[in-house]
Amino acid sequence: MERREVTGDELAHAVGELLDNGFRLALVAAHDDGHAVRIVYLLLAGAPDRRVELTLTTDATSPSVPSLGHLSIPAGRFEREMMDLYGVTPVGHPQPRRLVSHAHWPQDWHPMRHDAGRPPEFATVGAFPFVTVDGTGVYEIPVGPVHAGLIEPGHFRFSVIGESVLRLKARLWFVHRGIEKLFEGRAVADGVELAERISGDSAAAHALAYCLAVEDALGVEVPEPVHRLRALLVELERLYNHATDLGALANDVGFALANAHAQRVRESVLRINRRVTGHRLLRGGIQPGGVVLQQLPDPAELRVLAAEIAEISELTLGNPVIYDRFAETAVLRRDDARALGCLGYVARASGISTDARRDHPTTDLPISTVQGGEGDVLARYTMRRDEFAASTELIAALIEPHSGPLEYRAPVPTAGTSGVGIVEGWRGTVVHRVEVDAGFVTRCKVVDPSWFNWPALPVAMADTIVPDFPLANKSFNLSYAGNDL
Repeated sequence: MERREVTGDELAHAVGELLDNGFRLALVAAHDDGHAVRIVYLLLAGAPDRRVELTLTTDATSPSVPSLGHLSIPAGRFEREMMDLYGVTPVGHPQPRRLVSHAHWPQDWHPMRHDAGRPPEFATVGAFPFVTVDGTGVYEIPVGPVHAGLIEPGHFRFSVIGESVLRLKARLWFVHRGIEKLFEGRAVADGVELAERISGDSAAAHALAYCLAVEDALGVEVPEPVHRLRALLVELERLYNHATDLGALANDVGFALANAHAQRVRESVLRINRRVTGHRLLRGGIQPGGVVLQQLPDPAELRVLAAEIAEISELTLGNPVIYDRFAETAVLRRDDARALGCLGYVARASGISTDARRDHPTTDLPISTVQGGEGDVLARYTMRRDEFAASTELIAALIEPHSGPLEYRAPVPTAGTSGVGIVEGWRGTVVHRVEVDAGFVTRCKVVDPSWFNWPALPVAMADTIVPDFPLANKSFNLSYAGNDL
């Protein structure tokens, strides 16, 4: 890890140079040290693994940073987040609007500051200032924030003409829980259960990213077999989520039979998870300095499930009506995906080669990165189908040579500084950055892949018809909780 202190005058040049050399901005973390606010910019590049941290320090009484919004769309969003949570002013930001805090939040209350205290009385405000699209025949369709079923809250405002979407605006942060604040002051070992609950369907990925960050901060090295067992759990998580969405996508176009069979496969994987870790969502399997498994899954059983997923997908795409609904729907073009910083299968489906298992490995794995397509619903569907098969073979490759114990716990020291953990979760790259002092977490910055992928959904919806929004939305499958934190 390369670490550098920069001034406000040096920041844009330093970040721009790294971006030009193939790095991506993975994380921006503010730290309130009482007398000053530190801003850490983490930039990553892969193959080989390269990591650079740039730190800028600003006065706590009136913190500000020069905006990088002209260099990077993700940077502009990170700056708006800091503005809301820390009161850091992004000087020269092209769109310095609120992002996290809704309009009823007090303007001068910044909950991540060390002296924030309890919020003053919330204000009564009018409607959110959505951009209005005018013209003959143009009208608006508001959707949410409360939805039918078990969907988390998010508000979508469609500007349409006929059935064609001219503009879509997504308003999130209805489930902001202050997760990063909850990490502060926790004992290192106690942070795992919080990491597992950041986004419920990514418990293993977030737990591993947190543990890798803690181990990096504390100088803990775990044996190679532990890294391989941890990788196994993340792949099991990939399997049950991909199976779920392959069925749900079919269900969104009326093919309930395919959904029923896919959910049966999902249930089979969840039962395997329970046997492996004692928990259907794989909680408790990954700990700082170790791993705790009860048994290994049977590769033959997983290969049977992979064959069933292949058959379900063949039946689904063999239906010409379904194929027509998937193909050329909600296209996310490669240049747009790259500009937005998209990750995971969303990026790969648009032709961007990205995979933290290859770019930031913790161990040597026989990774078979699935190649991308046209960036439409069909590409995101086939990407999930092919990744299910690839993950099954990866799990088998991890299991078959294993001969050691299934439980390992290394002693975790208390003295440490800062560390970074990077994991390729099923949605994409998860990054945690922690700072540790005397065995307690003083700061944990979390970036779920949904943070980068949410802005891509409105872009992909341009020129798509309104009835295809549920299908497009499901093809992205973005986490509200992972984004809102």
